Amino acid sequence: MQLDGKVAIISGGGSGIGAATARMFASEGAKVVVTGRRPDPIAEVAAATGGVAVAGDASIPTHAEEAVQEAVRTFGGLDIVVANAGVGFGGSAGTVTDDVWRTTIDINLSGALYLVRAAMPHLEARGGGSIVLVSSVSGFHSSASSAAYVASKAGMIGLAKSIAVDGGPRGIRANALCPGWVHTPMGDESMDELAAERGVTRDEAYLLATELVPFRRAGTADEVASCAVFLASDDSSYVSGTTLVVDGGGTAVDVASVAFDDVRDGGP
Repeated sequence: MQLDGKVAIISGGGSGIGAATARMFASEGAKVVVTGRRPDPIAEVAAATGGVAVAGDASIPTHAEEAVQEAVRTFGGLDIVVANAGVGFGGSAGTVTDDVWRTTIDINLSGALYLVRAAMPHLEARGGGSIVLVSSVSGFHSSASSAAYVASKAGMIGLAKSIAVDGGPRGIRANALCPGWVHTPMGDESMDELAAERGVTRDEAYLLATELVPFRRAGTADEVASCAVFLASDDSSYVSGTTLVVDGGGTAVDVASVAFDDVRDGGP
């Protein structure tokens, strides 16, 4: 088992990528602490994985400290941090409200920092560890009216690099995991908005959203979780300060040349 004997904290672990990561980590031998704002979903995931649930708001520094202390108290230490808690709201730079901006940055970016900061001394005490920040392909390019979300996800990529530089001498690795469209509750919400706008079903909306993705589909939470396992495990022992993109090849597409190509049909 790739994570046998390891202790991991996974924020935003009540559903989607976080829940899939908790389940997969547990199946690979890890002890997991699952955090999130909704007590019932994280309690269900913790019960299913033999882990511990710590309910709270990722944007509050004391919550991160409580989660880390619970990991140390219950399992004796900490080896892995997966900062996955995230939200997404609309708004361009010219229209985004102060509340939306602050909430998005506080949860997505500052929340990751708070969790990492609380965990660092305990990772060092174990001789090192792995930090996985769940960013997004939105950290590289932007959709319309997504200023706060895009800024927060780009910031997570930069944060991972900074942690890698500062933590490397102490054996701490940090990487950003960047999914594209994935079948999750958050993805479903976006697809439901698109479906209502276009008069199609949710499944048809996913097909529209991934029309130019080489795989012609959205990913699954388990596919992203498998990549989190790799980054958390010793299989990636010399991987730090980089990004792992999980998007079915979407970011490989040159959108500027689409009109000249047959990418929708798989080429000539």
